[in-house]
Amino acid sequence: MFSKEESKKLRQNFWISFGKSYPTKWILYDTKIKDFSLKFHFDTSRAMVSMDIESKDLEKRIELWEKLISLKSVLKENYIEDIIFQEYTYLENQTEISRIYIIRENVSIHNKNTWQETMMFLNDNMKKFEAFFIDFEEVLIN
Repeated sequence: MFSKEESKKLRQNFWISFGKSYPTKWILYDTKIKDFSLKFHFDTSRAMVSMDIESKDLEKRIELWEKLISLKSVLKENYIEDIIFQEYTYLENQTEISRIYIIRENVSIHNKNTWQETMMFLNDNMKKFEAFFIDFEEVLIN
């Protein structure tokens, strides 16, 4: 078990190492679509790359979700086969969002032996998410 401080340090070390290993200017929050972002997540049991729609305006969230659903087969066939679509999910702060993601189980930010495979997973899949976003940005924005 790790103390909070040790856990915090491991998280910092992972993200610093990831940034040095993959020095990329990611799109992430710079999608030019309000409340729509691409995200990395890595904790003590899994890693995830996601597209999150966090709009408090339900109509806008539904509209964007429907656009993504209309592209589902393209996304699965040409970018990320194992992608998961989750129309409703809750963040830790109980905010309801819609999410499209890919997940890697059985990796831990506390286990340095899983860092390399996790970095490759995060990098490879974010590149695919970004390629999809760039290819269909006009559809999603309009």
